[in-house]
Amino acid sequence: MSDFFLVRDDGFHPFDGAEPVSLAPDVDPASLGDYLNHDLLAIEFPSFSDGRGFTLARLLREKGYKGRLRAVGGLIADQYAMARRVGFDEVRISAALAQRQPQEQWLYRADWQQWDHRSRLAG
Repeated sequence: MSDFFLVRDDGFHPFDGAEPVSLAPDVDPASLGDYLNHDLLAIEFPSFSDGRGFTLARLLREKGYKGRLRAVGGLIADQYAMARRVGFDEVRISAALAQRQPQEQWLYRADWQQWDHRSRLAG
């Protein structure tokens, strides 16, 4: 059994073992253009309270990044919808976190497109 799972909109998936180019949360946003040609990027979240990775994901997508974007580290199920809205395709979680926050908790937030509060306020 792997030490990790990948969370996607349809639930938990076995960790694929892919080693993406990894971006620290303090990477210079001006350098993000250097990463646009990679097929898989990971943005690190040192803890669930560090939201810099959300901004980096949004900036990458705004710059035209088309590859797969993975959040790794300290995200929790409550943050899944936000991660998807800013451009992440998946979240890598530890097996220990999967035990504490089972698939049902992540799936509950997988309807992320219906719960975009900013769009509702703007509309």
